[in-house]
Amino acid sequence: MANNENDACSFTDFPEDIQVCILSFLGPPVIATLACTSKRLGSLCASDSKLWLSMCERRWGSKTRITEWGRGKGIISYKHLYNTLHCWEEDLLGFWRRIGPGTRSPSLLFFEWGPSFVSASRVSPSRSVTYGVTKTPFLWMSLSEEGHVVSFLDSDGRPGAQNNELVAVDVSFMGKTHFVVEEKDSRGSVSGDDCGDDVMMESGSPPEIYQHFANRRSPGGDRWRRQRRREKERLARRKWEPQHFVKIVYCSPTPARPLQGLWKGICDDMSLAFYLVVYDDIGGIACRRIGDPPERFSGCAPVFWTSNATFLESPFSPEEESLYDSRIHLRPLQPGNEVLEQFPLSDGEVVNQIQQFRLSDNVVNRILHISSSYDLVVPDLAGTMNPRSAEGRIWQYQNGTFGFGFLSDNFVVDMKHIVHNGCIVDTVNSSAD
Repeated sequence: MANNENDACSFTDFPEDIQVCILSFLGPPVIATLACTSKRLGSLCASDSKLWLSMCERRWGSKTRITEWGRGKGIISYKHLYNTLHCWEEDLLGFWRRIGPGTRSPSLLFFEWGPSFVSASRVSPSRSVTYGVTKTPFLWMSLSEEGHVVSFLDSDGRPGAQNNELVAVDVSFMGKTHFVVEEKDSRGSVSGDDCGDDVMMESGSPPEIYQHFANRRSPGGDRWRRQRRREKERLARRKWEPQHFVKIVYCSPTPARPLQGLWKGICDDMSLAFYLVVYDDIGGIACRRIGDPPERFSGCAPVFWTSNATFLESPFSPEEESLYDSRIHLRPLQPGNEVLEQFPLSDGEVVNQIQQFRLSDNVVNRILHISSSYDLVVPDLAGTMNPRSAEGRIWQYQNGTFGFGFLSDNFVVDMKHIVHNGCIVDTVNSSAD
């Protein structure tokens, strides 16, 4: 049978709703190219309420309520909404950690989708639930009716905070892996009463040259002194000091990097701690504790590192098997089927109602030699530690988790996942703490 070219069906022959459905699978660059092919397709690609709404619904409809953004007034452009949500999904969602000091600022943040906003929660170890992770509100980012980004912060992390208790902030990105949260009025204007003109000044003191010449004999001295006084008063009224956060790009392990990501484990003081394990570009591994520094460093060392990520495969030598079998796994009280032997605590232990147990349900799959970074985090210990006592091991289990310990003690810190498939596991209500 001969092919009849007249029977061929072009894309423009489909009904408009079918065209919109097909085009919603494409991205903005392809849509822009397609819009240049004909006037009809150009009009369809520019249809905000049809194509761009369909593109938003297809990509984020299962994660957030598209029509409720911009307060649900239907004024905001869906093309603008698409571009904004795309940037936030690529650059914002996930874990961030604080850099620099901060008494009120959380050390670990987790950004996720909300009904009509993106929210960041404080993530911290639970003090009352075994391996529990506490999430408390911290930051909300959304769009106004005009499409402007609006951000509010709850400095105290209280669930159900009222709008008048929130602090309006600016979230300023410095590249894709660094942002700053600062109160909106931290950059303002101060006016001079006597001169009648507005003098713009950033937060801080006036330039040094003005401080030098603005003395009692200079005509503008009183004006600058009043301006400095108003600036100090305004800074004193601030509810939030600027804080910097950097993104934790790799939060989960991969087949090539099985130890990578965020982990949680019980320290020798029986408190739950968060750890971040990262691989470098030359094959090394480093672990650091996430959060505020503890009052005292634990005997199992909060940090480890190695420049050689080559594992020892089974069968292991008798010395390696003895090194692991003789150790105590640091775990809180577990159900009866996990406890094989109980070790009573002495009165001098800091643990309350928590026991140490030797467990045998973790089958070691591979072993990695590591070193303690005690002398790096505690400068006074530099050069005083026995090199042998700084050695340690990572025991990788068959279930993909691992434990680590050092020759200077007799413990194993067993690590568990904090995040799985992009979601935090073992979350507990903040009221439980």
